[in-house]
Amino acid sequence: MEVIGIIKVIGIEEVVGAAGTFKKRLVVVQTEEQYPQSIPVDFVQDKCSILDKFAIGEQVKVSVNVRGNEYNGKYYVSLNGWKIEKTSIEVAASKVETKADDLPF
Repeated sequence: MEVIGIIKVIGIEEVVGAAGTFKKRLVVVQTEEQYPQSIPVDFVQDKCSILDKFAIGEQVKVSVNVRGNEYNGKYYVSLNGWKIEKTSIEVAASKVETKADDLPF
């Protein structure tokens, strides 16, 4: 599954758990839909360093795995990122221009 949008937040690397060996890092991607969504994606362990090459405001495509679990009768969903790449804003802008040229007047 992929999430496409603009990076809104890049979190710092956190060490969690009792053993202190599990690392995670958050990135929030805002989609470019009619009703934009802010999608949080966790990168874990060795994938945390992938985010070092990116900055807030860049348009990206994030490949994610959907994870779910149950704890005390409640269900939780998370998105775990495993790949992130820059996408071209110019391509999106050219699509908008093409639509404007198709107007009948």
